[in-house]
Amino acid sequence: MKEHLHKIRVYYEDTDMGGIVYHANYIKFCERARSEKFFSANFTLGDGDCHFVVKDLSAHFLKPARLGDLLHVSAQVLTCKNASLVVRHEIFKEEEKLFWMDVTLAYVCKGKLSRIDEATKVFLLG
Repeated sequence: MKEHLHKIRVYYEDTDMGGIVYHANYIKFCERARSEKFFSANFTLGDGDCHFVVKDLSAHFLKPARLGDLLHVSAQVLTCKNASLVVRHEIFKEEEKLFWMDVTLAYVCKGKLSRIDEATKVFLLG
């Protein structure tokens, strides 16, 4: 996956009482950016029985995002193996990095770990 950028505005529903983004929402923002890559290309995974599931993630909170901020969320594949891949996400406010995480995604078809099909690999790495 070439680096994909997605813009997200921070709304009241994303924050705590102090107007700071709640920690779990950073992960949601990253998921939206990753999903948007597929939606924007009108790319469907497999036949509906195949999809990626989160196997592991490592999140790094650097600075808080706040109510009203316009964030830029990136998603880029770092490694792609037969049945899994690692995606690096970064969240910026202007030039300032606020958050980053690496997420390992496993490819599952009909409930079983499976080899990533060639079309999906080409899409992710192209």
